[in-house]
Amino acid sequence: MCDDVPHDVVLTDPGVRVLDVAQVVRRLTGLSLWRSRVLATQVPAVILEGVPQEDAAAAVAALRGVGAQAETLTLGT
Repeated sequence: MCDDVPHDVVLTDPGVRVLDVAQVVRRLTGLSLWRSRVLATQVPAVILEGVPQEDAAAAVAALRGVGAQAETLTLGT
């Protein structure tokens, strides 16, 4: 049985550095910069779905590192 429940990464506020946040979203998702910017401005936005806890924590840290507010949501509980 797998103990690692999937997590979602949700961007709740891009802060003032929207372009920097969009670049992080682009790196995390592989989307184009334009689509990443749109996603970063339409909050709350699910950036990653169903990822392991370590990946979700790293993504949240990267988003917070550029001034965004993000959180992980645990699925299936």
